[in-house]
Amino acid sequence: MPKKIIGLVILAAMIAIVIIGAVKNNTSESDALNNMALGSDVDFLPTEEGLAKGEKAPDFQLTTLDGEVVTLSDYQGQKVILNFWATWCPPCRAEMPHMQNYFEDQAEEANVVILAVNLTTEDKGLKTIEDFVEEFGLEFSIPMDDKGDVGSTYQAVSIPTSYMIDTKGRIQNKVVGPMDAPMMEQLVKEME
Repeated sequence: MPKKIIGLVILAAMIAIVIIGAVKNNTSESDALNNMALGSDVDFLPTEEGLAKGEKAPDFQLTTLDGEVVTLSDYQGQKVILNFWATWCPPCRAEMPHMQNYFEDQAEEANVVILAVNLTTEDKGLKTIEDFVEEFGLEFSIPMDDKGDVGSTYQAVSIPTSYMIDTKGRIQNKVVGPMDAPMMEQLVKEME
């Protein structure tokens, strides 16, 4: 009989720990959403991948959600906003309407291409990604990083992470965190 009681007490304690953890997690997510700040331009450190300011952006080829094959180097001559995101990321959700507005209102005139690379290996399945794109009415290119190689190369550990790439294919800025349309506009103006 005492073994049974001890087992029940241990089980109850484990359940309590799980519930407390879940409540704390939900509270911290709510706080993060309420206090969300814009991303910040981060300092560059030299890397083997070539991610420092002024270095040629590492080339890649991915297939978009629409089935189109895109290669980064094909956009040389245009400015590129290279964004890494996932559907479960609250700052990514906050950023996407701004990115869509920038795309609609300014991208073409400013000679800008938006490549919003979905970190597919970290996401919740193709249907969830398609629903997200439909929910936000996203019209720019959504390359799918289905092996995780491109996100890894570009060190997209904290998302959203965005790189501003100039017309010569060189990285000019790295932004960790969400951007709004005025921030995108300013970063694009600073590029060749």
